[in-house]
Parts: sequence; C-alpha cells; structure tokens
Amino acid sequence: MKAEGLPSYERIDRNAERMDTPYDTWAASQGVDVVKGFGVENVYEVPLKWWERMGGNGVFINLDGTGYLDDAYVCSIPPGKSLRPQRHLFEELVYILEGRGATTMWQENGPKQSFEWQKGSLFAIPLNACYQHFNGQGDRDARFISVTSAPLVFNLFHCEDFILNNPYVFSDRFKGEDGYFGGKGRLYNDRVLETNFVADAISIEPIAWHERGKGNRTIFFELAESTMGAHVSQFPVGIYKKAHRHGPGAHVMILTGQGYSFMWPEGAERMRFGWGPGSLVVPPEGWFHQHFNSGDQPARYLALKMLSRRHKLVPGKIKSDVSVKQGGMQIEYEDEDPEIRRLFEEECARSGAEVKMPKVV
Repeated sequence: MKAEGLPSYERIDRNAERMDTPYDTWAASQGVDVVKGFGVENVYEVPLKWWERMGGNGVFINLDGTGYLDDAYVCSIPPGKSLRPQRHLFEELVYILEGRGATTMWQENGPKQSFEWQKGSLFAIPLNACYQHFNGQGDRDARFISVTSAPLVFNLFHCEDFILNNPYVFSDRFKGEDGYFGGKGRLYNDRVLETNFVADAISIEPIAWHERGKGNRTIFFELAESTMGAHVSQFPVGIYKKAHRHGPGAHVMILTGQGYSFMWPEGAERMRFGWGPGSLVVPPEGWFHQHFNSGDQPARYLALKMLSRRHKLVPGKIKSDVSVKQGGMQIEYEDEDPEIRRLFEEECARSGAEVKMPKVV
C-alpha cells in the first residue's frame, strides 16, 4: 500500500525489528556454546569447546541478570601452550581459576612486559591493549573466567572490525610502563584498593564492614583505570548478609564455603540458589539478593561487575549499606521477613553449623 504524499520506497517482505542484538550475532559466530539462566553450578566443570579466535577451548556465560551491560566467558589454555594475541575495545576483568602461567601485555609498536599469575590471581586488561596468555605448566590446562563489557560495546558500535582491530592507544590507562602489574597499590579509607594486579583473591585480607552484616569483611578493587570493578567479601560460619539490591551485571562467584542465596524482585516469591566453590550467580537489576553461610568454614565470594568507584557511569554515592527506609538499597535484619532467619536456622541444623546471628530487637 502506497501512502499518499510519500515517495515510492523499495518494499521489503519482512519486519524490520530483530529479536537478537549485534552482540548476540557476534557471540553466535564464535562457534562456542552460550550458557544462560540465573546461575552456573560450577564454573570449574562447565564444558568447553574449541574457540578459533582465542586459540583454546571456551564457553560464553550470558546470565539473565546482566542486562546486556556485561558478559562472562571461561577459557582454558592447553599445557605448555598459549592463546592467540588479542586486543579489543571492551573492558575485561580476568580471574584465574586453575593453574599457573603468565600474560604478556603491550601497546602497538611498544615494548612488551610480562607478569606471572596463579590460581586466585585477579587483574584487568587495559582498554585496547595487546595481550597474550601463556600456560606455565606442561602437564595440565590453565583455566580462567573473564567478565567483559562486550555486550555494551558491540551493541553500541555493531562493527566487529572497529572493536577488535582498532589501533587507538589509550595511553592514559597503560603506556607499557615497567612494573604496571607489579601488585603495588593505594588503599583508601572506604575499603578501596587501587591496583593493577591482585596476586591471590582467595587469601587477601578484606576489611571489616559490619554495616553489611555481622562479621562481614570486604575489599573493593579498582583495576587498570577501568569502568569495571570487583570486590571480595567474606562472612563467618553461621552468619548471613543483609539483603540488598543494585543495578545489573554483578557476577558473584563463590571462592570458598558452602551455602545458598535468595533472589527476588520486590513483592515476589524468593528464588533459592545453592552454592559452593565455583558457583556463579548474577542478580537481575533491582532484585533483592541475600547470601547465607550454612557451611562449616568462612564463605568468600568475588564479585566482578560494571561498577567502578573511581570511574562512575552514574553519579552519586553508592548506597549498598544504607537501609531502604533511608533511601538506600539494603534491608536491615529487623525489617526482613522472619521466615528468612527460620529457614537459615533449619539449614544450619542440618549441616551442624552453629547459628551466630545477632538477636533482632
């Protein structure tokens, strides 16, 4: 049907609207599986397939709570081998799951520098820097998990060549200077460690943050001048953290301990997610979530996310430890559904853990 007063356009016999995104199209072209859902039971055991671009085996993890701000992938490096050199215009945080090795980093036509890593190491790839990962062990794979801003960048530019083959050097982030990944840093009063390399996130000592729950300890990481951030949080046996909510894309991975988490949108039924070392969950935007240590050792998790305290995407104070009654994002113990504590006491009784929660007045 020709609209009166309009020129004659070419008629296309299909709808213009697409159901997927440019990022989805790119991810599908990589030839590896894509894990979806609310969580992953164990990232150490998720099956991997050959990934030509990387030169190793890998898998995408695109969970429901990312809001297409970020994604994750797991990749392995064969014994005594290396992955292919990479560079890209999306940011990336890397956590070493297993093995020992090294990464070489450089800017185009600049000097190369290498740093070693082990299980538990955490670092960021400076934006658009060239890099290559090496497995330093000859008898077993090395495995890592990365969280990246690839969905945001691919959906904004929808041009693979621009994103993966861009020569621009972000010299304000990384000039190739010696010692960049030496592990030095600056610790701020608000539990923020500004560094470019964390040797072992499993053993690093977090700082007390009782506003988030009895016995809670947390340390935040600002890495490589990135707009992404990370933190490690630990809480004792027989304790659970206060429920809170925030924006999308926080990949919460369990490092030690056994327990479970609740997630729920306000006014809806709670979802339960049991966890142990290697479990991964991403709470959707605005959903309350709450973590419970019902095991026999302190629980520790690593959160990798699109949230920097130094290079913010949204201005203002982060109110993760402020009560919802005061305009914050947290539910205090005295304001939570009493059923939450009753269920926790039952879980601890089954596991033999002593409940150490403070009394609610």
